[in-house]
Amino acid sequence: MALVSQQMEKIKHKLGIFILNYNGLKWLQKSIVNILHNSPNTDVIIIDNNSQDQSINYIKKKFPEIKLIEHKKNYGFSKGYNKVLLNDFNYDYFIIMNNDVLVEKNWLTPIHKLIMEENIGIIQPKIKNLTQNNMFDYAGASGGFIDIMGIPFCRGRLLNTLEKDNGQYDENIDIFWASGCCLIIESNLFHELNGFDEDFYMYQEEIDLCWRAQSSKKIKKCCPQSIVYHYGSGTLMEQNNIKHFYNHRNNILLLLKNMSIKWLIKILPIRIVMDYLIIMYYFISGISYMIYTAPLYLHEKYRPNSTKGIEKIKTSFLIISAHISIIFLFQKIIKKRMPIARKKIYPRSIILDYYFNQKKAFSQLKKF
Repeated sequence: MALVSQQMEKIKHKLGIFILNYNGLKWLQKSIVNILHNSPNTDVIIIDNNSQDQSINYIKKKFPEIKLIEHKKNYGFSKGYNKVLLNDFNYDYFIIMNNDVLVEKNWLTPIHKLIMEENIGIIQPKIKNLTQNNMFDYAGASGGFIDIMGIPFCRGRLLNTLEKDNGQYDENIDIFWASGCCLIIESNLFHELNGFDEDFYMYQEEIDLCWRAQSSKKIKKCCPQSIVYHYGSGTLMEQNNIKHFYNHRNNILLLLKNMSIKWLIKILPIRIVMDYLIIMYYFISGISYMIYTAPLYLHEKYRPNSTKGIEKIKTSFLIISAHISIIFLFQKIIKKRMPIARKKIYPRSIILDYYFNQKKAFSQLKKF
């Protein structure tokens, strides 16, 4: 036992926690103390994406012991991390963490143990919702997967339905992707893969990274004994339109880069049709909302949220613009193509299973 403890201590000094921040002062005020207290013998590095709030001053004043790296502009998620991690050779494993994440006491102990036991390349802890801490979080839950159409889902979250955590997904399992809100990756593997694809900017870049990691012999695991809590879109909660644009654009880029030609020919036309059905939904529901609520504007007491219909219409045009932007990136993305075997991909449509077969929980899906 003493030898095991000594080995674990040795490994602990080789992990570095890297937190990317952009105008996240109110999140840093909650997260830094929590992370420092519960992550002994582990360096914490803040990477600031040219914040315009008081984030930098707060860190320098309150936590002078923390290494602070200041970017001169907002590089987004992918490049913001790449500029630091691709030039860092001090750690065996990078812990990539959002600024709106809190961790449990001893959360790193199961991570160290898993690293010692297996040929681990990527690990994700169990991610629970910070505001409803008995529920899984949207961003990762207890491990990420994708279906045959390229739609991401999680063990504990199908589409927008979150499951309650009753310990039903506490087994360490191989996963397809790990959430970028708390992702542990071997530094050599990160360097070998040349980090995140910077054309993704933000959203689904971690899925692309994990898909490309299948070219290595490293294992991707969820470690549910390690628990963290995520607020969810803390930094971007005022900018949901950005999320719609990048999610729709990057999901298509994901398929163009990593799916075989044989499957791409079958899947891509269906995906495009699906996106345009979504566009029609947002546009029609936005128009309908504005027509339905128009009479209420005459009565100040019952006046509805005047932006809801407009936002839905705006979303429909943002998805169209996401498709247009793919045209300009197409040649660049095709040059990066490296089709990977379809390991751990759910062989059905999660959307069809969810809406038509009424499968609302991961445990209800057929094993794959």
